[in-house]
Amino acid sequence: MQEFLQRRPRRNRKNEVIRNLTQETWLSKNDLIFPLFVCEGENQKISIPSMPGIFRYSLDLLLAEIETCVKLGIKAFAPFPQIPENKKDTTGSQSYNPEGLYPKVIRTIKQNFPDVMLFTDVALDPYSSDGHDGIVRNGEILNDETLEVLVKMALVQAQAGSDCIAPSDMMDGRVGYLRKVLDQNGFTNVSILAYTAKYASAFYGPFRDALESAPKFGDKKTYQMNPANVREALLEAELDVAEGADIIMVKPALAYLDVIRLLKDNFPVPIAAYNVSGEYAMLKASIEKGWLNEKVILESLLSIKRAGADIILTYFAKEVAEKIS
Repeated sequence: MQEFLQRRPRRNRKNEVIRNLTQETWLSKNDLIFPLFVCEGENQKISIPSMPGIFRYSLDLLLAEIETCVKLGIKAFAPFPQIPENKKDTTGSQSYNPEGLYPKVIRTIKQNFPDVMLFTDVALDPYSSDGHDGIVRNGEILNDETLEVLVKMALVQAQAGSDCIAPSDMMDGRVGYLRKVLDQNGFTNVSILAYTAKYASAFYGPFRDALESAPKFGDKKTYQMNPANVREALLEAELDVAEGADIIMVKPALAYLDVIRLLKDNFPVPIAAYNVSGEYAMLKASIEKGWLNEKVILESLLSIKRAGADIILTYFAKEVAEKIS
């Protein structure tokens, strides 16, 4: 039988050198954006029980954490603010307060680390007393009225030093409106990373714990996408690219690898994927229980890269940077 085996794929697996030479997908620190949680106060480092190893930092300690990450080779960050309940209202007015927590965080990070890239969140849910990504009236999330708040928020973030605005709200038309207003105000170099295919997923629970931003009623299914749909992602991507998005993103990542590949194959812009809090938590819990080996971290991120993601937002970023440094 051996004389008929003209092709032996195992020859390209026989040692580490040839395996590395023939490896098709590589994960680099340059692929990673590290999401961070920030809160008011000083000397605050608050653990998030549903996300082992992840913390909510006050700004002073956040700067120390960023410094550590920069030394590891991480140069891109996505901070998210935890806003106290007494500063939330139905219109999310704190979102465009230039002296609020988030603009202060952006300014201070850029002053201390001018070479890092900051991706800043544009959505109402951290600031809304309703916990939704848009303005609510009679139980309905209003689209066009929400856009007026989003552009105010984006301008304040751009003025504070944001490198890339990242609208995560899923309102219709927001990318085009943000691009127009940013350009009109001289922020033509501020990029837009659009949460293009953001699904109404059950994997977001730990994130909402971290920001205390869960909806006070109902769910987000009238604006986030149905997990059963994939063709709809093509429509969302077509609109976002036409409206000026520089990067388009799929969220979550692991349960939507097919969507990542679909967008990669159809649009000539960088594709990002958000390896979300629930995906992080389930792997961390399994590792802590001894059910899985920590090698699953790199394997899962490689699967996201292999599916077509150019950029990965992941809470594993620091851990991975330590492993591959």
